Amino acid sequence: MGLATRLWGITYPAAVVFDEVYYGQFTSLYMKNIFFIDDSGPPLGHMILAFGAFLGGFDGNFVWNRIGAEYPCSVPVWSLRLLPALAGALSVPLAYQIVVELGYSHLAALGAALLVLCENSLVAQSRFMLLESVLIFFLLLAVLSYLKFHSHHKRSAHFSPSWWFWLLLTGVACACAVGVKYMGLFTYFLLLCVAGAHAWQVIGDPKLSNTAVLYHVVARGAVLVALPVVLYLGFFCLHLKLLYRTGPHDQVMTSAFQASLEGGLARITQGQPLEVSYGSQITLRNVLSQPVPCWLHSHKGNYPIRYGDGRGSSHQQQVTCYPFKDVNNWWIVKDPGRRELVVSNPPRPVRHGDTVQLVHGMTARFLNTHDVAAPMSPHTQEVSCYIDYNISMPAQDLWRVEVVNRESEREVWKTILSEVRLVHINTTAVLKLSGASLPDWGFRQLEVVADKMARGYHQSMAWNVEEHRYGKSHEQKEREVELHSPSQIHVGRNLSFMAKFAELQWKMLMLKNEDSEHKYSSSPLEWITMDTNIAYWLHPTSNAQIHLIGNIVIWSSANVSLCVYAALFLWYLLRRRRRMKDIPEDSWSQWVLVGAVCVGGWAVNYLPFFMMEKTLFLYHYLPALTFEILLPPVVLQHVHDHILRFPAHRHAFSALVLAWLSSVYLVYRSFSPLTYGQPTLSAAELGSLRWKDTWDILVRKR
Repeated sequence: MGLATRLWGITYPAAVVFDEVYYGQFTSLYMKNIFFIDDSGPPLGHMILAFGAFLGGFDGNFVWNRIGAEYPCSVPVWSLRLLPALAGALSVPLAYQIVVELGYSHLAALGAALLVLCENSLVAQSRFMLLESVLIFFLLLAVLSYLKFHSHHKRSAHFSPSWWFWLLLTGVACACAVGVKYMGLFTYFLLLCVAGAHAWQVIGDPKLSNTAVLYHVVARGAVLVALPVVLYLGFFCLHLKLLYRTGPHDQVMTSAFQASLEGGLARITQGQPLEVSYGSQITLRNVLSQPVPCWLHSHKGNYPIRYGDGRGSSHQQQVTCYPFKDVNNWWIVKDPGRRELVVSNPPRPVRHGDTVQLVHGMTARFLNTHDVAAPMSPHTQEVSCYIDYNISMPAQDLWRVEVVNRESEREVWKTILSEVRLVHINTTAVLKLSGASLPDWGFRQLEVVADKMARGYHQSMAWNVEEHRYGKSHEQKEREVELHSPSQIHVGRNLSFMAKFAELQWKMLMLKNEDSEHKYSSSPLEWITMDTNIAYWLHPTSNAQIHLIGNIVIWSSANVSLCVYAALFLWYLLRRRRRMKDIPEDSWSQWVLVGAVCVGGWAVNYLPFFMMEKTLFLYHYLPALTFEILLPPVVLQHVHDHILRFPAHRHAFSALVLAWLSSVYLVYRSFSPLTYGQPTLSAAELGSLRWKDTWDILVRKR
């Protein structure tokens, strides 16, 4: 039944539905092995979607530019949506098994499975190329596996093959959940807490020897902590193996990372000298600059005599940070004690602590700073290229090279690999990117300053050589021609996987898209009562449409069950404190475990959103909802077994439960046209489904 509800008509509509426009772009990049960075989550989910596309023979040649764009015949729609649909279908038996493992009857488990089966929002979300159904599948699999493992432990089947199987599957499922979306961390931490509580009981078990206790603790730690970490690294390793070509997203990465990718910077830097020497011609990229990189730059334009606020400047040649590759980004590393601007034979490498001059290649002027306030950041010094006006303003153009990531005190300055600070000799100010944009007179380029107060290390004051050649021309005219010609050790491939992983992970966590208001964005308070919905797709000519909208009977029942569970838990807890036990000890332990799994699963997947400053949508609530809708059958059985005392009351109660399940199915059927997009409803029929004024159901006016 799960397969039928999720796979029926899966190729309809043959058009881009909501966030398929987002995930489809990444799938196409996988098909072409082009590197990308997604700040919304780890790569496993994208790789699963890409695997589905691969199974259908998708070549990646489709432009995902708008919602509603029609898929051509060359796009295998069924395979793009197959794996999320299978994950959604398998969540139904997983819900059944979880309730059984919690110690409840098969009838209660059947009720939980039916609720997951008939929840319209879960059905809709699993039928498209989206990740929530995949995340929910791994979350439920992790919970079920741990419950199975705990059940084997209680039966004293310690270290048996099945004991190990379920423990290992728990670790794998946890890693996969986190690998699909960072939201998986919430349930993973919950399971770690439950496992920690159970491990504490094992430590206190007098039947076990000290050696056995140690084995138990080490086994849990290795499988539930170390294994997920290893697998998480493995997901990134596979991700980077697949995406080995350069693309539009790699510009936010460091030069070393970019040089590890096929094409792009790797092509430009092929054959470059590794060691920067006196006479080297180089481009200097700021390490911080993101999401757009920028290079130390100068041009034939001077600072204005006076700025807009009336302050005076040095009227020297402008120095900026320019976000495009340009011939004016080239500088020559000069030995202050020699006049030559070419590399000697043999080359003399520049080392940490050496003093250099930087000569702008196209204008032959020296990089300079002095006690003049910077244009946009007056608390720092202006940086310029020195022009001799024959006035009392001596050149201050000596800079000390400090290799930040050095391994020795005489480290050689290396192309791409070295991050350096340039410290001004006269003023001890550090060359840095301020982040401010210059006005029109500075062509809106980024301001470069020298900061006397800079201490320690910050990426804004770190630079690395990206392009590098050994200068050969003695004359300025010949040198200009040389600088215009393309440059040629491929250091990128020497970058270790851990270095690439650390950089990519850091960028994913720090590089956030600017949040913007969305028509269908919502707040967590609107989710719990389903006061919002999302229009996923609208037929271009008819009233056929697909919405993320839930089964209101299920959502209401889940909320009521949550309140009933909390009330009964507190009641039992207070009564037990007074040495009054209303239910047997086994039933109490079972009731507590239900709270940890179902209520805890709901809480950890819902409450954190109140602290998130990002654009939120109703689908963010679906993992929490899945745990919450396991509660109603459990609470109903508990009421039936422990609270109702008389057979007549139980018969009436069973009849009410049957009526309730019937209403669940009827609501599912009523809203199925909005879940599946067919059949097409009339305007009056659509209006009858608008059960809440806050629901945005679209009606096309003819």
